[in-house]
Amino acid sequence: FLGGAGGRLRMGTLLSRQSCQARLRSAEGMSLAEFLYPALQAYDFLHLHQHHGCRIQLGGHDQMGNIMSGYELVTKMTGTDVFGITVPLITSTTGDKLGKTAGNAVWLNRDKTSPFELYQFFVRQQDNVVEKYLKLFTFLPLEEIAHIMEMHAKEPEKWGPQKRLAAEVTKLVHGREGLESAKRCTKALYYSSVEALEEMSDQELQELFRQATSAELMLEPGMTVLDLCRKANAIPDGPSGYRKITDGGVSINGSRVTNPETVLILGQHILKNGVSLLRVGKKNYYIIKWLQL
Repeated sequence: FLGGAGGRLRMGTLLSRQSCQARLRSAEGMSLAEFLYPALQAYDFLHLHQHHGCRIQLGGHDQMGNIMSGYELVTKMTGTDVFGITVPLITSTTGDKLGKTAGNAVWLNRDKTSPFELYQFFVRQQDNVVEKYLKLFTFLPLEEIAHIMEMHAKEPEKWGPQKRLAAEVTKLVHGREGLESAKRCTKALYYSSVEALEEMSDQELQELFRQATSAELMLEPGMTVLDLCRKANAIPDGPSGYRKITDGGVSINGSRVTNPETVLILGQHILKNGVSLLRVGKKNYYIIKWLQL
């Protein structure tokens, strides 16, 4: 590394980078590891170019210095044209960078960020960034975006731009079925829609309630709400568990139940897809799958 990249990268150039100057002037100073990072990233680009034919490096605009170092190293050592592209850096509402290091990355992989989570991320964006995001993340014509923002100024309570942004991005990443999945999950969680719950697949239920406990139960004749809660280990044994129900702390499929002795009814407590969504308290969900209905 030192013999190859180290001999081609100039100290003056590395020290003149704005990011380097800022770190050198800070109270903490700059470590050797930080200083060498651009050189190592440049070497990375060189390796990818030589072994995989990579000619383009893409990053946020905060990566400009690192990308320029890679460009200089590859062109000097190979004589071929390579390219760097920077894109506007997307930050959270508090101004923090979004990414893996910060632990708040939004992924394109469904296993890491479900269609519902992706949809909700964009639908929650503030008014001061939504127009910018419509231009960055969708292929909507500028005239249409301008019209959407005009309508938003008249009816801000409808959150029109945010909903359109969320729909366009989710459809782009996960297809129309992914968008429909996100809408089903939204209706089920935020609007307590029984119809949406009945249409949800096992995958969607797991994505929507990632922290939920799953249980498979057999429906026995005369089985009550209290029996269900106890078999799912959702309430403690004894009087405190009984009171949890009578005090209104339990809901099934979005509807609160306050009588522990209520007998479970197909179509009401047990949905057509053989599932019951049990909630105890505000955040404790249990997905009950009924066997041999």
